Amino acid sequence: MPEVAIRDVRKSFGAVEVLKGINLEVGRGEVTALIGRSGSGKSTLLRCVNGLEKINAGSIEIAGHTVGTDKSALRALRRDVGIVFQSYNLFPHLSVGQNIMLAPRIVKDVAKGESRATAEEVLALVGLSEKFDAYPDELSGGQQQRVAIARSLAMRPKVMLFDEVTSALDPELTGEVLAVMEQLARGGMTMLLVTHEMGFARRVANTTVFMHQGRIHEAGPSRELFENPKTPELAQFVRSDVK
Repeated sequence: MPEVAIRDVRKSFGAVEVLKGINLEVGRGEVTALIGRSGSGKSTLLRCVNGLEKINAGSIEIAGHTVGTDKSALRALRRDVGIVFQSYNLFPHLSVGQNIMLAPRIVKDVAKGESRATAEEVLALVGLSEKFDAYPDELSGGQQQRVAIARSLAMRPKVMLFDEVTSALDPELTGEVLAVMEQLARGGMTMLLVTHEMGFARRVANTTVFMHQGRIHEAGPSRELFENPKTPELAQFVRSDVK
């Protein structure tokens, strides 16, 4: 039974069909990377998987939940599915620890002592134990993104979604964040991520999916996909990234 099952998903914005019949499975403990040019539908697909965008046709199941429009069902889904965006979305008036403790206390009614212990645990996991009492504006972009990842991990998700989480960071800070994501992958976290970091996708993802014009154009084991692209579109995309 796959942890993520996407069946014939279609999504339109007005007259423009952005997703044109997507079929994709992610097994438990596997990492799947979505790559492709801007406008290929990658981020839209990820937002549909978390229920942030309503699909027009097809079905999505993730972590035992069917994605729909019922608000209580969406709340239940988001207890089990974490998502991290390009923007960190940390509350500037709360300390790092308070940012991380907030959702478990409100959504899961976790006691203050337990939520603090969890916050300390996930901060250690992302290498920021000493930043518990710091505020977001005292952190670098890479540190803020690692806090955003820790905040999602504090909810004990079954699946993590990442949407271009390094695209606003310089190369050194990008490396910090990718190291945390690689550590999560080694720990068995199920992950579906949109990325432009081809080296990371090739090295860490079990499967890479190349999206082109709203469709899955090519998919397969990551190393094989990058070494032997079967379509001219993927071959050109890989060549342009190397340059």
